[in-house]
Amino acid sequence: MEIFNRSTIECKRDEKGNLVARYFPQGVCSRMMDIVVDGETHEIKAAQIVGGCPGNAMGISRLVVGLKAEFVIDRFSGTTCGPKPTSCPDQFAQALKMILASK
Repeated sequence: MEIFNRSTIECKRDEKGNLVARYFPQGVCSRMMDIVVDGETHEIKAAQIVGGCPGNAMGISRLVVGLKAEFVIDRFSGTTCGPKPTSCPDQFAQALKMILASK
C-alpha cells in the first residue's frame, strides 16, 4: 500500500484502488476530515468531518458522497466563513485537490 504524507494530509491507496485520506484543516473550527475517493472515477465514496458546526459537518459529509471530486472542488473552493479567508467547504476542496494530486 502506497502512503503519501504531507503536513496537513495523510493519504493511502486501499486494496480496491480507492484513495483514503485523513486531512487536518487549517483556519477553521473542524479538526479532521476523513475522505475516500475512487482512484479511477474520482467519485467521493465516503466523507466525515470531525469538529466544527455539527449540522454543517454532517450536511457536507452527506452532500458530497456520490459526487465527482472535481465538481465538489469547483463548487466549494473559495467559500469563506464570516471574516475567515477559508471555511470547512473550502478546506474540503483543498483536501480533495491534495488527494487527486497524490494519485
